[in-house]
Amino acid sequence: MGCKRILAAGLAGILMLPSFVLASTGDIGSIIEKFVDRQFPDAAGHYWVINETQWDGDEMIVDVQTIVKERREREPTLSRFLLLIVAGELRGVQNVPLEPGADCRAEEDV
Repeated sequence: MGCKRILAAGLAGILMLPSFVLASTGDIGSIIEKFVDRQFPDAAGHYWVINETQWDGDEMIVDVQTIVKERREREPTLSRFLLLIVAGELRGVQNVPLEPGADCRAEEDV
Protein backbone atom coordinates (compact mmCIF):
# COMPACT_ATOMS: atom_id res chain seq x y z
CA MET A 1 0.00 0.00 0.00
CA GLY A 2 2.82 2.43 0.88
CA CYS A 3 4.55 1.69 -2.44
CA LYS A 4 1.44 2.70 -4.39
CA ARG A 5 1.24 6.02 -2.53
CA ILE A 6 4.89 6.79 -3.22
CA LEU A 7 4.44 5.89 -6.89
CA ALA A 8 1.27 8.04 -7.14
CA ALA A 9 3.00 10.99 -5.44
CA GLY A 10 6.02 10.67 -7.74
CA LEU A 11 3.82 10.51 -10.83
CA ALA A 12 1.84 13.56 -9.70
CA GLY A 13 5.10 15.46 -9.14
CA ILE A 14 6.37 14.58 -12.62
CA LEU A 15 3.09 15.65 -14.23
CA MET A 16 3.18 19.00 -12.42
CA LEU A 17 6.83 19.72 -13.25
CA PRO A 18 6.35 20.94 -16.86
CA SER A 19 3.72 23.50 -15.83
CA PHE A 20 6.01 24.78 -13.05
CA VAL A 21 8.98 25.11 -15.44
CA LEU A 22 6.93 26.87 -18.13
CA ALA A 23 5.42 29.26 -15.60
CA SER A 24 8.89 30.39 -14.53
CA THR A 25 9.99 31.46 -18.04
CA GLY A 26 7.32 34.07 -18.63
CA ASP A 27 4.66 33.81 -21.28
CA ILE A 28 6.74 32.72 -24.26
CA GLY A 29 3.83 32.98 -26.67
CA SER A 30 3.20 36.61 -25.72
CA ILE A 31 6.91 37.44 -25.99
CA ILE A 32 7.11 35.97 -29.49
CA GLU A 33 3.85 37.63 -30.55
CA LYS A 34 5.08 41.07 -29.41
CA PHE A 35 8.38 40.53 -31.24
CA VAL A 36 6.66 39.54 -34.50
CA ASP A 37 4.27 42.51 -34.25
CA ARG A 38 7.24 44.87 -33.76
CA GLN A 39 9.32 43.23 -36.51
CA PHE A 40 6.50 43.33 -39.09
CA PRO A 41 4.25 46.29 -38.14
CA ASP A 42 2.55 46.55 -41.56
CA ALA A 43 1.69 42.86 -41.90
CA ALA A 44 -1.84 41.89 -42.86
CA GLY A 45 -1.42 38.62 -40.94
CA HIS A 46 1.18 36.28 -39.52
CA TYR A 47 1.85 33.09 -37.67
CA TRP A 48 4.93 31.58 -36.12
CA VAL A 49 6.29 28.16 -35.22
CA ILE A 50 8.81 27.28 -32.53
CA ASN A 51 11.41 24.96 -34.06
CA GLU A 52 13.48 24.32 -30.95
CA THR A 53 14.26 25.68 -27.49
CA GLN A 54 17.39 25.48 -25.34
CA TRP A 55 17.40 26.21 -21.60
CA ASP A 56 20.13 27.34 -19.23
CA GLY A 57 18.77 28.47 -15.87
CA ASP A 58 16.53 31.49 -16.46
CA GLU A 59 17.88 31.94 -20.02
CA MET A 60 16.12 30.43 -22.99
CA ILE A 61 17.04 30.44 -26.67
CA VAL A 62 14.03 30.01 -28.94
CA ASP A 63 14.43 29.09 -32.61
CA VAL A 64 11.29 30.51 -34.22
CA GLN A 65 10.13 30.63 -37.83
CA THR A 66 7.68 33.32 -38.94
CA ILE A 67 5.34 33.35 -41.92
CA VAL A 68 4.12 36.88 -42.61
CA LYS A 69 1.60 38.08 -45.19
CA GLU A 70 2.31 41.67 -46.18
CA ARG A 71 -0.59 43.79 -47.39
CA ARG A 72 0.66 44.26 -50.95
CA GLU A 73 2.51 40.98 -51.43
CA ARG A 74 0.92 37.87 -52.86
CA GLU A 75 3.38 35.40 -51.35
CA PRO A 76 4.06 35.26 -47.61
CA THR A 77 7.51 36.18 -46.29
CA LEU A 78 9.36 33.41 -44.45
CA SER A 79 11.89 34.37 -41.77
CA ARG A 80 13.78 32.57 -39.03
CA PHE A 81 15.04 34.08 -35.78
CA LEU A 82 16.86 33.05 -32.63
CA LEU A 83 15.40 34.84 -29.64
CA LEU A 84 17.22 35.16 -26.31
CA ILE A 85 14.72 35.31 -23.46
CA VAL A 86 16.09 36.01 -19.98
CA ALA A 87 13.85 35.93 -16.93
CA GLY A 88 10.75 36.27 -19.10
CA GLU A 89 12.00 39.22 -21.18
CA LEU A 90 13.31 39.34 -24.76
CA ARG A 91 16.97 40.39 -24.56
CA GLY A 92 18.43 39.59 -27.99
CA VAL A 93 17.47 38.66 -31.55
CA GLN A 94 19.45 37.10 -34.37
CA ASN A 95 18.09 36.71 -37.90
CA VAL A 96 18.98 33.28 -39.32
CA PRO A 97 19.13 33.05 -43.12
CA LEU A 98 16.92 30.43 -44.73
CA GLU A 99 19.38 29.76 -47.56
CA PRO A 100 21.85 26.92 -46.91
CA GLY A 101 25.43 28.07 -46.38
CA ALA A 102 24.57 31.74 -45.76
CA ASP A 103 26.10 33.55 -42.77
CA CYS A 104 23.97 34.75 -39.86
CA ARG A 105 23.51 38.46 -39.38
CA ALA A 106 24.86 40.20 -36.30
CA GLU A 107 22.89 39.90 -33.08
CA GLU A 108 20.58 42.78 -32.20
CA ASP A 109 20.03 43.98 -28.65
CA VAL A 110 16.40 44.51 -27.75
